[in-house]
Amino acid sequence: MAKKYRVGIIGFGHMHVNNVAQLYADHPQVEWVACADTKPLKPELRVAPYTRQWNQKFLMEKLGIPKKYDCYHEMLEKEKFDIIIVQSENAQHPDIVEACAAKGVNVCVEKPMAMSLSDALRMARAVRANGTKLIVNWPLTWSPAARKAKELIDQGVIGRVLEVKWRSGHTGPLGPGAHHAGVSDTAAPMTGPERAATWWHQEAAGGGALLDYCCYGAMVSYWYIGEPGVAAVGMKANLNSEWGDANDNAALVIRFPRAMALLEGSWTTWDHGVPGGPIVYGQTGTLVVETVEGKQRVRLERGHGQTTIYEPDPLPKGRHDVAHEYIHHLETGEPVHITLDLDFNLQAMAILDAGARAAASGKMELVNNETWCIG
Repeated sequence: MAKKYRVGIIGFGHMHVNNVAQLYADHPQVEWVACADTKPLKPELRVAPYTRQWNQKFLMEKLGIPKKYDCYHEMLEKEKFDIIIVQSENAQHPDIVEACAAKGVNVCVEKPMAMSLSDALRMARAVRANGTKLIVNWPLTWSPAARKAKELIDQGVIGRVLEVKWRSGHTGPLGPGAHHAGVSDTAAPMTGPERAATWWHQEAAGGGALLDYCCYGAMVSYWYIGEPGVAAVGMKANLNSEWGDANDNAALVIRFPRAMALLEGSWTTWDHGVPGGPIVYGQTGTLVVETVEGKQRVRLERGHGQTTIYEPDPLPKGRHDVAHEYIHHLETGEPVHITLDLDFNLQAMAILDAGARAAASGKMELVNNETWCIG
């Protein structure tokens, strides 16, 4: 009989919990044990779709999670887990991972890995000291077109990568244009003060468009370029969310040894107007990851009307989502996809950290690549 994996959730602040928890629920070897939310910096003013209380109630009812704890430390003390899904506000990632590692529990942390490189290093030290596993889940990992672009890069289709461009955004995680988990929100839009009471718009909790969206660019640029970052410049601003103190727009430029990356994140965007990417500029061509009529594809442009369309391959059967990939890894010892790997994510976090520091200081900041020195 196949082993059952005892799974729990800590944190319901991130609405991605709705999708990720469903993926684990769909895995035949998962057995739900219990869940607990984290304590926010301030109480939310309204229970609306995708707020933390709504997320927890919705998933407990839908997935049949049998127990709920007010304190995740108590939950870890009283229950036995194989995997904890971490979907808290970014600022609480290191505390949760340290608590889980101390109890011998593996963790699946939602992107970004942490608020800062120092927090990410705390998490890495904890799991390594206790012999547990940590993966970081990126929705982009599960994009067949994003993987196809990487395959084409590795095949040399566009020569050496010179620049990666990434832009992502919407009207805010709980804004009027945001929809998650396939659940229709028929309630009235949240007001500014109501959104400000959520962690997303609180700097101290790890909120803001820079961490939320430029993190994808840090990850994909490192993945595609294949070299650690060197330095970053950046800017962030609160342009249309004055009721909160976190940024709602950010742009970072990252220097790599032989390439560059432009990363943009926005919470004030109704429509990008152009492909958000990733777009990859190489020595002999340009790759555009895009969705046309609901289907993902990669478009190769060589100029002078030379266009080639590549249809992506399906993701590997049995490793097609984060739950199957993680459990496959725990059962077989085979490496997880590179973008989920701890060392990979420390390097991506180093790039994001330099960008965040640059946006705060207004100066160029160096990327700290000493991430392996964490003994």
